[in-house]
Amino acid sequence: MTDLNEYECEMLDLVLEAFGIPDSLTRRQLLELFDQDEAAAFAMVQALTREGLIAESGKHGDYELPERLILKPKGERFLKEGGFTRRYHLEQQKPVVVGGTLAKLQQQNMRLQNEKLANESRIGELQRTVKRLQGRQYLWWALMALVLIISYFLGRFHKH
Repeated sequence: MTDLNEYECEMLDLVLEAFGIPDSLTRRQLLELFDQDEAAAFAMVQALTREGLIAESGKHGDYELPERLILKPKGERFLKEGGFTRRYHLEQQKPVVVGGTLAKLQQQNMRLQNEKLANESRIGELQRTVKRLQGRQYLWWALMALVLIISYFLGRFHKH
Protein backbone atom coordinates (compact mmCIF):
# COMPACT_ATOMS: atom_id res chain seq x y z
CA MET A 1 0.00 0.00 0.00
CA THR A 2 2.97 2.32 -0.30
CA ASP A 3 1.38 3.89 -3.36
CA LEU A 4 -1.17 5.75 -1.19
CA ASN A 5 -0.42 8.96 0.67
CA GLU A 6 -1.77 9.87 4.10
CA TYR A 7 -4.72 11.87 2.73
CA GLU A 8 -5.82 9.00 0.50
CA CYS A 9 -5.60 6.59 3.44
CA GLU A 10 -7.77 8.90 5.53
CA MET A 11 -10.30 9.15 2.68
CA LEU A 12 -10.45 5.36 2.34
CA ASP A 13 -11.07 5.05 6.08
CA LEU A 14 -13.84 7.67 5.84
CA VAL A 15 -15.52 5.66 3.08
CA LEU A 16 -15.31 2.50 5.22
CA GLU A 17 -16.73 4.38 8.22
CA ALA A 18 -19.61 5.71 6.09
CA PHE A 19 -21.11 2.24 5.56
CA GLY A 20 -23.13 2.35 8.77
CA ILE A 21 -25.65 -0.21 10.00
CA PRO A 22 -26.90 -1.81 6.75
CA ASP A 23 -23.23 -2.28 5.75
CA SER A 24 -23.88 -0.78 2.34
CA LEU A 25 -23.53 2.54 0.52
CA THR A 26 -25.52 3.70 -2.46
CA ARG A 27 -24.00 5.43 -5.45
CA ARG A 28 -25.67 8.70 -4.39
CA GLN A 29 -24.25 8.47 -0.83
CA LEU A 30 -20.79 7.78 -2.21
CA LEU A 31 -20.95 10.79 -4.53
CA GLU A 32 -22.03 12.98 -1.59
CA LEU A 33 -18.90 11.88 0.29
CA PHE A 34 -16.75 13.05 -2.62
CA ASP A 35 -18.66 16.26 -3.45
CA GLN A 36 -19.94 14.72 -6.70
CA ASP A 37 -16.37 13.98 -7.90
CA GLU A 38 -17.04 10.66 -9.59
CA ALA A 39 -13.41 10.15 -10.66
CA ALA A 40 -12.13 10.44 -7.07
CA ALA A 41 -14.93 8.21 -5.79
CA PHE A 42 -14.21 5.63 -8.49
CA ALA A 43 -10.48 5.58 -7.60
CA MET A 44 -11.28 4.98 -3.92
CA VAL A 45 -13.78 2.23 -4.76
CA GLN A 46 -11.13 0.53 -6.90
CA ALA A 47 -8.63 0.65 -4.03
CA LEU A 48 -11.14 -0.83 -1.57
CA THR A 49 -12.13 -3.53 -4.06
CA ARG A 50 -8.48 -4.37 -4.75
CA GLU A 51 -7.98 -4.88 -1.00
CA GLY A 52 -11.02 -7.16 -0.88
CA LEU A 53 -12.78 -5.00 1.72
CA ILE A 54 -15.97 -4.29 -0.25
CA ALA A 55 -18.17 -5.90 -2.87
CA GLU A 56 -19.91 -4.09 -5.70
CA SER A 57 -23.45 -4.64 -6.90
CA GLY A 58 -25.36 -3.19 -9.87
CA LYS A 59 -22.60 -1.73 -12.06
CA HIS A 60 -23.41 0.83 -14.75
CA GLY A 61 -20.34 0.34 -16.92
CA ASP A 62 -16.58 -0.03 -16.92
CA TYR A 63 -15.80 3.44 -15.57
CA GLU A 64 -18.88 4.22 -13.55
CA LEU A 65 -19.70 3.72 -9.91
CA PRO A 66 -21.83 0.71 -8.98
CA GLU A 67 -25.38 1.13 -7.69
CA ARG A 68 -24.40 -0.18 -4.26
CA LEU A 69 -21.26 -1.05 -2.31
CA ILE A 70 -21.37 -3.74 0.37
CA LEU A 71 -18.91 -3.82 3.27
CA LYS A 72 -17.38 -7.27 3.72
CA PRO A 73 -16.60 -8.59 7.23
CA LYS A 74 -12.91 -8.27 6.36
CA GLY A 75 -13.47 -4.55 5.77
CA GLU A 76 -15.15 -4.11 9.13
CA ARG A 77 -12.29 -5.90 10.93
CA PHE A 78 -9.73 -3.88 8.98
CA LEU A 79 -11.36 -0.61 10.05
CA LYS A 80 -11.57 -1.70 13.71
CA GLU A 81 -7.82 -2.45 13.61
CA GLY A 82 -7.08 1.12 12.52
CA GLY A 83 -7.66 0.92 8.79
CA PHE A 84 -5.52 2.45 6.09
CA THR A 85 -4.33 5.33 8.26
CA ARG A 86 -2.85 2.98 10.86
CA ARG A 87 -1.22 0.88 8.13
CA TYR A 88 0.22 4.03 6.55
CA HIS A 89 1.72 5.21 9.86
CA LEU A 90 3.17 1.75 10.57
CA GLU A 91 4.81 1.71 7.13
CA GLN A 92 6.28 5.17 7.77
CA GLN A 93 7.91 3.92 10.99
CA LYS A 94 9.56 0.89 9.38
CA PRO A 95 13.20 1.24 8.40
CA VAL A 96 13.44 1.27 4.64
CA VAL A 97 15.08 -1.94 3.47
CA VAL A 98 15.86 -1.83 -0.21
CA GLY A 99 17.65 -4.84 -1.59
CA GLY A 100 18.75 -6.49 1.62
CA THR A 101 18.79 -6.77 5.35
CA LEU A 102 19.59 -4.02 7.78
CA ALA A 103 23.03 -5.55 8.42
CA LYS A 104 23.85 -5.44 4.70
CA LEU A 105 22.75 -1.81 4.54
CA GLN A 106 24.93 -0.97 7.55
CA GLN A 107 27.91 -2.66 5.89
CA GLN A 108 27.27 -0.74 2.69
CA ASN A 109 26.97 2.48 4.70
CA MET A 110 30.36 1.84 6.37
CA ARG A 111 31.96 1.08 3.02
CA LEU A 112 30.56 4.29 1.54
CA GLN A 113 31.74 6.32 4.55
CA ASN A 114 35.26 4.89 4.15
CA GLU A 115 35.15 5.65 0.44
CA LYS A 116 34.05 9.21 1.22
CA LEU A 117 36.97 9.69 3.64
CA ALA A 118 39.41 8.32 1.07
CA ASN A 119 37.98 10.67 -1.57
CA GLU A 120 38.18 13.65 0.79
CA SER A 121 41.83 12.80 1.49
CA ARG A 122 42.56 12.55 -2.24
CA ILE A 123 40.81 15.89 -2.83
CA GLY A 124 43.06 17.47 -0.19
CA GLU A 125 46.17 16.08 -1.89
CA LEU A 126 45.02 17.32 -5.28
CA GLN A 127 44.24 20.79 -3.88
CA ARG A 128 47.77 21.02 -2.42
CA THR A 129 49.22 19.94 -5.78
CA VAL A 130 47.16 22.59 -7.59
CA LYS A 131 48.35 25.30 -5.18
CA ARG A 132 51.97 24.22 -5.64
CA LEU A 133 51.61 24.27 -9.43
CA GLN A 134 49.90 27.67 -9.31
CA GLY A 135 52.83 28.97 -7.26
CA ARG A 136 55.26 27.67 -9.88
CA GLN A 137 53.16 29.25 -12.63
CA TYR A 138 53.24 32.64 -10.88
CA LEU A 139 57.01 32.27 -10.49
CA TRP A 140 57.38 31.57 -14.23
CA TRP A 141 55.22 34.60 -15.10
CA ALA A 142 57.34 36.76 -12.79
CA LEU A 143 60.56 35.44 -14.35
CA MET A 144 59.22 36.06 -17.86
CA ALA A 145 58.21 39.59 -16.90
CA LEU A 146 61.69 40.16 -15.41
CA VAL A 147 63.35 38.84 -18.60
CA LEU A 148 61.20 41.15 -20.72
CA ILE A 149 62.07 44.16 -18.56
CA ILE A 150 65.79 43.33 -18.64
CA SER A 151 65.67 42.82 -22.44
CA TYR A 152 63.92 46.15 -22.83
CA PHE A 153 66.58 47.98 -20.84
CA LEU A 154 69.42 46.13 -22.54
CA GLY A 155 67.94 46.98 -25.94
CA ARG A 156 67.79 50.66 -25.00
CA PHE A 157 71.40 50.76 -23.82
CA HIS A 158 72.73 49.12 -26.99
CA LYS A 159 71.09 51.72 -29.20
CA HIS A 160 73.11 54.53 -27.65
